Amino acid sequence: MDKQSVCVLGGGSFGTALANIMAKNGHQVSQWMRNEEQVEEINLTGLNSRYLPNAPLHQELLATSNLEEAIRTSNTIFVSIPSKSFEQVVERIKPLLTPNQVLISTTKGFNPNRFELMSDILKRNGVTERIGVLSGPNLAKEIAAGHLTGSVIASDDDALRTTVIELLKSRTFRVYENHDSTGVELAGALKNIYAIVCGLAKAMKVGENTMAMIMTRSLAEMSRFAVHFGANPMTFLGLAGMGDLIATCTSPLSRNYRVGFALGSGEELEKAIGAIGEVAEGVNTLKMVVEEADKHGLYMPLASGLYKLIFDNASLDSLIGSMMTGEQKWDVEFATAGVNRNE
Repeated sequence: MDKQSVCVLGGGSFGTALANIMAKNGHQVSQWMRNEEQVEEINLTGLNSRYLPNAPLHQELLATSNLEEAIRTSNTIFVSIPSKSFEQVVERIKPLLTPNQVLISTTKGFNPNRFELMSDILKRNGVTERIGVLSGPNLAKEIAAGHLTGSVIASDDDALRTTVIELLKSRTFRVYENHDSTGVELAGALKNIYAIVCGLAKAMKVGENTMAMIMTRSLAEMSRFAVHFGANPMTFLGLAGMGDLIATCTSPLSRNYRVGFALGSGEELEKAIGAIGEVAEGVNTLKMVVEEADKHGLYMPLASGLYKLIFDNASLDSLIGSMMTGEQKWDVEFATAGVNRNE
């Protein structure tokens, strides 16, 4: 692939890991962030000590606080901004965009101001329609350490998918493709809720049978919710669905898992979130999803139970107990098309 000009918006762990891969691949990569000290540290020392302290960065990766220059000189723009600031940053780049530029969201969550995915925010830019979503089991510290990792790029734009695959292709990082942007993006957002549930359960030392049950019922809830909003249920069998769920629900590298583990260990929510030092999207996602599920009559006992536990002081026992007494009968409901589910 010819040398490309790429911009990564955001100075967090995943954005830095992606920027580093592309710089190693010989592309011209600028990484924009607000923090001038962070910019200076990356450019002078080749380290992002706050988010990836043990990962030396490629010398061609250029950090910058000049948003206009970063956007104007880039063909492809990866938006790796936490959900709470995502819309604000996209508003800032709108006047700088051109119709041929590619926008890729890597943020797993919802607009905290309304029920809206990150790609929906990107689509409102009014200039370029070349929008994609990158998601999967992508724990940034493992990517930076060179562990084999797979991800998914979702878009209706064939050329866009090919571009992203080529930009990020390396010996340790592989990107697969999917047309189902809604499913891929919802999978990435929803699994954060269930990582908190699994962290809670692990802190309470439940058995492996229980963990397996929690994770598979979590997948059922995720797909049930997403299909209601137009996703393909088969998407949840892949990296963006089951793959990301496994990684996030079993690893202490997952911020949401760590929040859940802290809660299960008796810590208060605010203290648990503060100790992480990075955004745990699952708490914000939980509020949004439970509200939408109630509005549309979607059966999501684990998400509802976690909401009651965090915000209404319910017990973990009642959350797990909901799986044993719930109304759901079929194991895989999308495999029962045409079957009377009340039988």
